[in-house]
Amino acid sequence: MPEAPHTRAAASPTTTENASALARLVGRRSVLAGSLAIGAAGVLSVPGAPSAAAAPSPGRRLPGDPFTLGIASGDPDHHGFVIWTRLAVDPHAADGLGGMPSRAFRVEWQIAADDRFRRIVRRGLAQARPESAHSVHVELNGLSAGRDYWYRFRVDGHVSPAGRARTAPHPSTFGEALTMGFVSCSQFEHGYFTAYRRLAEDEPDLILHLGDYQYEYKKGDYTVPGGNPRDHEGPETVTLADYRHRYAQYKSDPDLRAAHAAAPWLVVFDDHEVENNWAGTVPEEGSDTPAPADFLKRRAAAFQAYYENMPLRRSSLPHGPDMQLYRRIRWGRLANLHMLDTRQFRDDQACGDGYKNCAAADDPSRTITGGAQEKWLVEGFRRSAARWDILGQQVFFGQRDRDAGPLKVTSMDAWDGYTASRERITRGWVDARVRNAVVLTGDVHAHWAGDLKIDYDDPSAKAVGSELVCSSITSGGDGSDGDGTHPWFKYNPALRFYSNQRGYVLTRIDRDQMKADFKTVPTVRTPGAAASTKATYVIEDRVPGLTQTYLRPYTKPEGMAAKTAPDLDRQTVQTETAHP
Repeated sequence: MPEAPHTRAAASPTTTENASALARLVGRRSVLAGSLAIGAAGVLSVPGAPSAAAAPSPGRRLPGDPFTLGIASGDPDHHGFVIWTRLAVDPHAADGLGGMPSRAFRVEWQIAADDRFRRIVRRGLAQARPESAHSVHVELNGLSAGRDYWYRFRVDGHVSPAGRARTAPHPSTFGEALTMGFVSCSQFEHGYFTAYRRLAEDEPDLILHLGDYQYEYKKGDYTVPGGNPRDHEGPETVTLADYRHRYAQYKSDPDLRAAHAAAPWLVVFDDHEVENNWAGTVPEEGSDTPAPADFLKRRAAAFQAYYENMPLRRSSLPHGPDMQLYRRIRWGRLANLHMLDTRQFRDDQACGDGYKNCAAADDPSRTITGGAQEKWLVEGFRRSAARWDILGQQVFFGQRDRDAGPLKVTSMDAWDGYTASRERITRGWVDARVRNAVVLTGDVHAHWAGDLKIDYDDPSAKAVGSELVCSSITSGGDGSDGDGTHPWFKYNPALRFYSNQRGYVLTRIDRDQMKADFKTVPTVRTPGAAASTKATYVIEDRVPGLTQTYLRPYTKPEGMAAKTAPDLDRQTVQTETAHP
């Protein structure tokens, strides 16, 4: 039944807002700590629920906890969101089916208006079927806009951890300021997922994952200096069983599960969810090896496993090797979040992968989004009335030329390899008079920030937007601290900030500004490191470009030689392009 409207006692706005903020804070911390009251015996209490809702699935009872992969929510709008779980009593089962019996299970779900589940506002049943790796996707509607909810699942007498979700503000309102984190690139072998835990502790309203949620390599294929702190299980992921097994290994990590439980996610894949540097129907090694038909079979398996393991709506259900992933999420009048797919529809990389001087990169017929997605995006700019238009996408958007001389040497895997595509989209938001355009990016395993221009070769060109790039969660290993600069800044004046430590970006968005804290952890080789802010940048409303408001001082460790410009140049390219 629909949730009853809230009734408020008379109170001043300050008192009411403080009480609301305190309730949200306590509720979020309860979810993160796993301290929700679910009954001394672990029994999910559902006052007034029909007996059928509590009945176990037919057949033998499960031999252990089926919620080892956690829970998640995602794709919120102003009246609902998706909640997800996947049953697995043995997440390390090599067949990717989590040790589950080959039969369907009836899973009960609950949505509550409070973290202790005293006010149940929705409940229902869903089927977890073996053909979907016992995953469950429930799309909720009819909830109140702009507020927190809590959710959990029960099956066969077992109760899941609880998660916190949040609906978007009503389309006619701005709502509260949006606290949003974004992340990418979590190679399990390269370190511990501490940054996920620290992001959860920051209590965001929304988390964007911009790709490389998991990596396809087998144990030892891709090793960081000093050796990998932990290992992948199983072979390189090629089959559906391989991908399911790999996701289960990743989701067994408690820090990743904590981040999923803390807030709803918006997800898009990049390359490693399938294989390194794939492009459209072309695999990493080119169109001749392996045969395209074999690659499309692999892509279909990867997409199926991705959907099974992400809190996505039915609109993203794959059809063989095809998947509708690009979509738009409206966060009230405050922001439009345009989530892009820069892999599935792109032309093959020009001149091969890596950093190249390549005339074909400027070919106007080349696209990184495909024509239909480009048209959808530009039309979205034209219709937008949001304060902020934010592109959540995978690879570096602005120009980064690594050559100090007359040649232009750029990454063929990034938008620099598709310059006409980049210019059309940039002109799209400029011609549409988008109020504030911000591009959020992952992929490159380092923090970057820069201004966006139509013509990067014109020193007098004004900024028309901003790009914020998050470092990796673990990919590339620890990295190293620095002073926030990079030798490429001298011949790329639009670039403003660089940091080679692991971490994430935490943003706070309101009507007047977008503030971005670049968070880093000093090590991922051991768990539990603290996070700190390396730099803070602000984008003011209707003032394109970035202003730095904080930079953590850097002190070179005693006995360590300072990195030269050639050192940093080689390190950057190696970090981005090194693979077996």
